[in-house]
Amino acid sequence: MFDIVIIGAGPAGASAGIFTAKSGKKTLIIDSDKSMTKRAWIENHYGVSEISGPELIETGIKQAQKLGSELVKDAVVDIKKTESGFDIQTEEHGAYSAKHVIIATGAIVALGEKIGLTTIPGTEPRIKTIIQVDNDGKTNIDGIWAAGTCAGVSVHTIITAGDGAKVAINIISELNGERYVDHDMMK
Repeated sequence: MFDIVIIGAGPAGASAGIFTAKSGKKTLIIDSDKSMTKRAWIENHYGVSEISGPELIETGIKQAQKLGSELVKDAVVDIKKTESGFDIQTEEHGAYSAKHVIIATGAIVALGEKIGLTTIPGTEPRIKTIIQVDNDGKTNIDGIWAAGTCAGVSVHTIITAGDGAKVAINIISELNGERYVDHDMMK
């Protein structure tokens, strides 16, 4: 049983995994390798002069793994509510269990629609549909959260990464019963 399963390892998903794993939450990231960031060239990401999308994704995933996130390369095909959380069914590796799920699938919302998440029209160019979330990232199904472009934020990597971090902090805070803050100091 994972505390949190994150679906998608683009900027939103990997960023969420960095925060959840670093906070000590047992985290699994499931990625289908379909991120639109893989086609990007990025010169507007704070703290990075320029980087290719594939390099940004690889760096984010490595950072999440270094801090304790597990990674599975697979596609999620279904999510079912259980008494203790959720069963997340994948195409090739079977099922995983989690207390909370973060959907961070970029421009793709088909999984959310399939499992009954409320969707609404998108506001970004070329993003037709998004998952409806509240200010914390919660969807209409308790325990399922959404972050990044699929949750209606701008497609820019810095914004989706920040949204993934925000949603992760909100889940950690809920699990801990108090507001979670993660600030490291230089040694």
